[in-house]
Amino acid sequence: MTKADIVDEISKATGLTKIETKAVVDGVFASIINAITAGKRIELRGFGVFKHKSRKPRMARNPKSGELVPLEKRYVPVFKPSPEFLNKVNDNLKSND
Repeated sequence: MTKADIVDEISKATGLTKIETKAVVDGVFASIINAITAGKRIELRGFGVFKHKSRKPRMARNPKSGELVPLEKRYVPVFKPSPEFLNKVNDNLKSND
């Protein structure tokens, strides 16, 4: 599913135009990105939590050359789904098996 698919679904469900819906979806994504880059945690009850995590510096290997490459400490965005979200995914996918 792409962002365009999400915009289409929300537009049909709400009666908003696709342009209005795209502005809302873009605004939600921008808010999440801005909060995470500011070091904040976003909790959406019943959906999950967006936050950042630090990764320790380590040595990695270049797959082409096999050369060891040092990786510096870095931060990555992470998403942890809520128990309700996990249950719904598992229930729906198990019933499709």
